[in-house]
Amino acid sequence: MLRNPLTTPTAIGAVLLTAGMLLAAPAANAQTSAYPDSAFDVTVGNTYTRGKVTWYNRSIGVSGEHKSVSATSCRGTTVFALDSDNREVARYASHDNVCGSSAKFGFTMSVYMPGVSIVRVCLDNGATQPPVTYLECARYSRP
Repeated sequence: MLRNPLTTPTAIGAVLLTAGMLLAAPAANAQTSAYPDSAFDVTVGNTYTRGKVTWYNRSIGVSGEHKSVSATSCRGTTVFALDSDNREVARYASHDNVCGSSAKFGFTMSVYMPGVSIVRVCLDNGATQPPVTYLECARYSRP
């Protein structure tokens, strides 16, 4: 009696393995690239600004939360984009400053030149008019 080679356990296993590999394979044109990000934390006493910087090609996304513990001592967040020579190429100050509370914030800084690889994140005094006092700052590099 002749055996059908396609019905042997080995052949059936090979067919199932191949089918599983084809179903699990990603689509050839469906490429996704995650943008790198950097966590930040700038703390002064019980006040802080914390969050994440997302490094896009020609912009920088910033999201997080800042906190003030006193109604008479406000806080805000200012972010500076720097080139590789530490020159400021963009600046953005949060508009939702807090006094005796905390608030989430988010914004995108447009950076029209390549080479921005550093941000300086500052916890400030929440002033909406100059002069703004930067209480503490920290630098974060593009990963």
